[in-house]
This record gives sequence, C-alpha cells and structure tokens, in this order.
Amino acid sequence: MLDFFAIFSKGGIVLWCFQGAGVAESFTGPVNALIRSVILQERSGNNSFTHNALSLKYKLDNEFELVFVVGFQKILTLTYVDKFIDDVQLHFRDRYKNELEQRGALKFLLNNFEFGDDFHRLLREAEGSSKAKASVSMRTFNESQKSQKTVKSMIETKDGDKSKEQGGKKSKNAKKEGEKSESGGDQAKAASQAASKKAVENGNEGLTQEEIIERNRAKFISKQLGGGKPEKSSFVYAKKGGFGGMFGMLKGLVGSKNLTQEDMEPVLDKMRDHLITKNVAAEIASQLCNSVAKKLEGKVMGTFTTVASTVKQALQDSLVQILQPKRRVDLLRDVLEARSQRKPFVITFCGVNGVGKSTNLAKISYWLIENGFTVLIAACDTFRAGAVEQLRTHQRRLNSLHPPEKHGGQPAIQLFEKGYGKDAAGIAMEAIAFARNQGFDVVLIDTAGRMQDNAPLMTALAKLITVNTPDLVLFVGEALVGNEAVDQLVKFNQALADHSKTDKPRLIDGIVLTKFDTIDDKVGAAISMTYITGQPIVFVGTGQTYSDLRSLNARAVVSALMKA
Repeated sequence: MLDFFAIFSKGGIVLWCFQGAGVAESFTGPVNALIRSVILQERSGNNSFTHNALSLKYKLDNEFELVFVVGFQKILTLTYVDKFIDDVQLHFRDRYKNELEQRGALKFLLNNFEFGDDFHRLLREAEGSSKAKASVSMRTFNESQKSQKTVKSMIETKDGDKSKEQGGKKSKNAKKEGEKSESGGDQAKAASQAASKKAVENGNEGLTQEEIIERNRAKFISKQLGGGKPEKSSFVYAKKGGFGGMFGMLKGLVGSKNLTQEDMEPVLDKMRDHLITKNVAAEIASQLCNSVAKKLEGKVMGTFTTVASTVKQALQDSLVQILQPKRRVDLLRDVLEARSQRKPFVITFCGVNGVGKSTNLAKISYWLIENGFTVLIAACDTFRAGAVEQLRTHQRRLNSLHPPEKHGGQPAIQLFEKGYGKDAAGIAMEAIAFARNQGFDVVLIDTAGRMQDNAPLMTALAKLITVNTPDLVLFVGEALVGNEAVDQLVKFNQALADHSKTDKPRLIDGIVLTKFDTIDDKVGAAISMTYITGQPIVFVGTGQTYSDLRSLNARAVVSALMKA
C-alpha cells in the first residue's frame, strides 16, 4: 500500500528508508520536491504534499532535526497514515535517542542499525487497526436497547413517578456519601503531602539525586542574580514534579524544556493579528504561523530566552526565506546569455487594469538601456484606447535621454505596433521575429489589463504566452492590496493553466510590485504574492520617474513587517 517511507536529517542525510515491492520510481524525486517546495520555502504548516501521482505525508522532529516522510498513490484513501507516521517517529526517537544525542545524524548513520522489523510491526498494527474499524457493522434492531423495551415499560404511572422520585433521592444520598468519602480521601492525601513536605524541608529526604542537583543549581543561579540565599520553601518539591518559588520562575526563562503547541499559541495568535494589520492576507498569515509552530514544536529553548522571542525570531527567519527567490533571477546575465545565442530575451507583462503595467515596462526599459542593451517594445494591448500612444510617448522620452549617437546611430528603444483590434499573439510573434532580424537584445511585450475572471481576455493571454514562449512572464501588481492580491494571482495562474491547452502550461515566473513607496510599513502584499506563487518579486516601483525601480531587499521588508 505504501510506496516508500524515509527518515532523513534536515541536513539531507538519509538515515533509513523503505520502498514498497513493485515500486519502480525512486523516492528521491518526490522527497527532493518536498524539500525544495515545502521545507526550504517555510511552507510546512500543512503536513501533506502532492507530487505527480503521489501523496506525501511528513512530520518534523525539531529536537533531533529529523524529517519523517511517507509516500503513497494519491488515488488511495489511507486513513491510518497520520497516526502511523506519529508512531514511527515516537518509536524511532525513543529507541535511538542516545545515539542521536551523542553522535548526531552523520555518526549515527555510520553505526549500523536495524529498524526494519520495528517498522513492519508498526505498519501491520496500523493496517490491522484500520481494517478493524472499517469492519464494524451497524447493530440490528434486535441487538439495540430499544428492542428490549415493552409497551408496559413506556406507560407512566403515579406509582412509577414516586418510585422514580425515591430512586432519585437514593441516588442523591449515595452521591453525598461518595463525596464525603472522597473528601476524607483528599484530607488523607493532603496530610501525607504535608508530611512529605516537612521531610523535604528538613533535608534531602524524599528527593531523587536529579532533584537535589536541580535544587542546588537553582540556589547557584539565585545567588548569581543577586537574590542571596533563597528560603527553604522556595525549593520544596511540588505535586506536579517541579520546584516552586525562584526556580519555578527561572525554569520558564532558561533553556530547560521542549516547546509545545500550547506554549506558542498565545504568541502566535498575536503574531497572526500583527501580520494581518500589515496587509498580509489573513489565510496566509495563519499558514505562516502554523508553519512556525510545526518548525518549533519539540525544540529546546535557548538559554535565557522567552517563548515570545523564540517564536518571533523563527517567524522573521521564515519570512526572509519566503522572500528569497527559490531560483536565480539575474536579468542582466540572462539577457547577455540570450545575446550570445543571437536571439532576443523576451519578457511578457500581464496584470489587472490600472496597476501600472505600461509605466513599469518603461522603467524596466530605462534600466536595460542604462546597462547598454537595446529594447523593442511590442504594443500588444489592442483593446484599451490610447495604449499605443502611451507607449509611443515613453519611447520618445527614453530616446531623448539616450540619443542614437550613444548606440551606434540607432535608437536605443523602438516601438513595434499594428494598431488596435488585431490579434495580440500574432503581433507579439511578428515583434519577436523583427527583433531577431534587427539585432535587438530585449523584447518587452505589453498586454491589455484584464480582470482575472474575464474568460475571453484570459484565453487571449494564455494563447499569446503559449504561442510565443517568452523567457519571462511578469505579473504586475499593486503593493496596496492584501487579500485581493492573492485572489488575482491564484486566478491568473489558474486561468493561464485552464486556457493554455497544453499538459505543462506556462504560468507566472515573477512579480513586479508597484506603488511600493506609498505603503509605509504595510508591506504584507509582498509576502502574500510571493507565498501564493512561490515566485520572486523581481522589481518594486518606488516613485514616478524612470529611475524609481528597485530590487527587493528581503531583510528590509521583514524588518518593516515586524515593526510594532
């Protein structure tokens, strides 16, 4: 039933693996996809992942930095998998805890061990339990309690009411007697604890060696903090198995416990609300906090750190990781590589109406010209009145800033247009062919603004991208939007997939975020857009002039996001 089960360290060392009989495909492909798309991208809020025909379930063991992954065909419904992976994790860490603590993952790997028998036993138990639950049938009417009732038993009488009443009184009296007995038991228990407490205060009686060490350590810490000699009652062994007083306070401060979901929940709730106020989409804020909880659960807190500071630091690290591109985005290098192959580098711009596609296309044109490249703008917005004239105005202004004599007597930027009402995909194809013949370095394709739910225009955009296969598809969005940005991106990608009519549709490759200078520290849209697509923010627009274009500084964005 299972295709594979793998146990590996977060450093990438496989400690143990199982592969099902008759499974041809290696587990390395799906596991590597899980690492790239989920673990490295800080998206572990959900414990499931789909890769091709496989469903993967995973669990993180943060104390030993391990990952447990099980894979099975996604057409199957295996109800026991979640409990099974928990059982394997607990059994593995309990059995090899000493080896993992003393040697670490690499040295542990070099020490031969056998886990197969335990694994198959746990698997048999999980499958057996699942089958037993599935085989439980409904009771027949004759087996039910209702079938035992007679007509006579359903008729109410006054005598019956009286007897019922008397029975109730007896029940109440019995309950009171039970409470008295329980109260007496509590008093006896309290007396026993008082005696034990007195014995502890008079010396080390009743304490284990470990508890005595903990008490002495607490005395030392108290003295270092200037508290002087603590009172004896500060170190009385409490009912719950810990020490009270000063040591109880310090235990919450120093690294002496594993973090639990309950410890983190109040802090994560505040963090979630804070992210939403900074324009992060509500659903994504929840997913981020869930991911941090999974990442920290079971970890031992650092010395003299609080839960709040630990959670905040983990959230900051996750946000930086999300904003860092999972693939290299170096436009200048890509353009140079395309030039070496004697072909233009093609970029398509898309987005909803009014976000500033044409203006930011002009800014990117200026940036490319400043770096010594020639640009051809393809006017493929054949719907909006004035779209071609707007691009022509940008072309004229940019050429005035970079006269032809600086580019061998040829204008640095040219406009390729065929007017209005024509097929945008055809115009783009002609523009790319013209750029190749004339030796242009870059083709920037401007498309019509369209709402994500406009089926005819989304079909036309999908056709343009499918036919012309641009090197880069950039989505232009506003930094002012939060939840709306998520909706736009999801539906744009879905529409491109639905209307492309290919097995592997071309989706959005990167994002240009406009009006970034107008939002102060409410920079959450950057997180929302990157998280939902997994694609990088290539540029941010920061003003009205051609030079107001910047690369995204991930740490600066996270710093603004976490600012109170």
